Amino acid sequence: MPSRSSARLAALTVAAVCSAASAVVLTSPAHADSVRVHDVQGTTRISPFAGQKVTDVPGIVTATRTYGSSKGFWLQDPTPDDNPATSEGVFVFTSSTPKVAPGDSVTVTGTVSEYVPGGASSGNQSLTEITKPTVTTVSTGNAVPAPVVVDEDAVPDAYAPAGDTAAAGSVNGLTLDPSKYALDYYESLEGMNVQVADARVVTATDPYSELWVTVKPNEHPSGRGGTVYGSYDSQNTGRLQIQSLGSTAGFPAANVGDTLAGTTTGPLDFNQYGGYTLVASKLGTLRSGGLERETTRKQSDRELAVATYNVENLDPSDATFDQHAAAIVHNLQSPDIVSLEEIQDNNGAKDDGTVDASETVNKLIDAIVAAGGPKYEWRSIDPVNDQDGGEPGGNIRQAFLFNPERVSFTDRTGGDSTTPVGVTKVRGKAQLTASPGRVDPANAAWANSRKPLAGEFVFRGKTVFVIANHLNSKGGDQGLTSQYQPPVRSSEIQRHAQATVVNAFVKDILSVQKNANVIALGDMNDFEFSGTAQLLEGDGELWSAIKSLPKSERYTYDYQGNQQVLDQILVSPAIRRDCGLEYDSVHINSEFSDQISDHDPQVLRFRP
Repeated sequence: MPSRSSARLAALTVAAVCSAASAVVLTSPAHADSVRVHDVQGTTRISPFAGQKVTDVPGIVTATRTYGSSKGFWLQDPTPDDNPATSEGVFVFTSSTPKVAPGDSVTVTGTVSEYVPGGASSGNQSLTEITKPTVTTVSTGNAVPAPVVVDEDAVPDAYAPAGDTAAAGSVNGLTLDPSKYALDYYESLEGMNVQVADARVVTATDPYSELWVTVKPNEHPSGRGGTVYGSYDSQNTGRLQIQSLGSTAGFPAANVGDTLAGTTTGPLDFNQYGGYTLVASKLGTLRSGGLERETTRKQSDRELAVATYNVENLDPSDATFDQHAAAIVHNLQSPDIVSLEEIQDNNGAKDDGTVDASETVNKLIDAIVAAGGPKYEWRSIDPVNDQDGGEPGGNIRQAFLFNPERVSFTDRTGGDSTTPVGVTKVRGKAQLTASPGRVDPANAAWANSRKPLAGEFVFRGKTVFVIANHLNSKGGDQGLTSQYQPPVRSSEIQRHAQATVVNAFVKDILSVQKNANVIALGDMNDFEFSGTAQLLEGDGELWSAIKSLPKSERYTYDYQGNQQVLDQILVSPAIRRDCGLEYDSVHINSEFSDQISDHDPQVLRFRP
């Protein structure tokens, strides 16, 4: 999945969703009289009155939104019908600060519209609204309709129906079944006043003043308070995003495992960045769960410790070097080899042709020494300018750090940004033609993406081949709350091609030396159960070592309430079989609101 910073780069306010929305093209407006909110919402995701003008729709104002580009108010009918599929709430888009207040009884005349946050190409569901409204206040000071309690008993365990094959897999035209499917349940409450109570935080507060809770505390829990995403068929239906309807200045800085104690109440919205969202007019009180950052154990003299760590677009202007250094020295216990992902060039996002990253890496090494760690050496290969994706101008790449007091690097000339590294046989052993070298960099699989970096290391007289990866991101995939079910994961096409190339290179090594110690590691941008992982593993050439952990501990990243695996360390049969490997996902970032990267580092210890 994309990093939060890249996924939200254009979002200036929490409410900016509708500014990026696109209208669903519908029929010419027609006139409709005597309709109520539940008639406007209808029994499917698309209003039966979409594109039509409705007159004097009555209701009580439950909340107003006075900021951002989506100003308006939520209208709810205090006299519901008896159909659980029809929501009694709707958002009235005023475009300017609304002149009503919660508790006002009003009638609204306007045009019913369907908006797709993020645009139609996003695949998102649409949000039913009344636009261009004429609002008449009937009375003030009325009681706001009591919130619907959203809890584990109310939310179904099944996530979503299969989309209509005649509609390209869309669920828009399907009649809602809120007693059977979680997405249908949430849709049946769109725009209504809802409430959660004593909800556990499962994704920490992000820079946009958002967090995620679960209303199902026993749904795939991790030992540290999150909710683990373990398969495509095992969705976490209790996840719900929380934002504040008021000022974000006092929004709680919550970590995973904290609790929003008491009740959190507000209208249920739908936005581009996570789907169904409780926009809180009343927030619960933050109760700390006491979560602390993890520290792995120190490797023994005979153990080689190899780590992967995505440092999230690190460049010399960042203020996180000391924190990253402390994490490597203290939380990771100074691994012998560290594969770094997202090392930017010396001037970061400035796009002036600079590709050298020596200032970035040496600044980190100096910070590690200052933190009490070893004086690491490093190896990397500069990419061709603007050819490896990531932040424009940043030229991200992988880099190896290694502790020369514990491990040596076998330098072999010939590796550059465009020359492919090969494998030869020397005295019966596999050897790289260049070290460091890039794996098949001209292959179309790596277009606008990071090329793998291969290096040859020696530990206690044993050669270890390490391949550092940063595969294609999940950017462009449809979200879990997409109108298309199951969602389309278009980014897999390139990632599968990349995994195939990496596996083929490992095969080349093992075909020369069957018992070679080979490690492929890095930000694989995909789950341990994914097709990408299966292609990397191949016919046993590699094995993802995170699968040595219990399922409740398999995560390196926390996204929209799902703790999931994106970073992996895969090992060849010799390491898996004979080396007594021990794996640790060291949770120092993903669960915390003050994270310095959105990824947790991983450490593998074994005896070559």
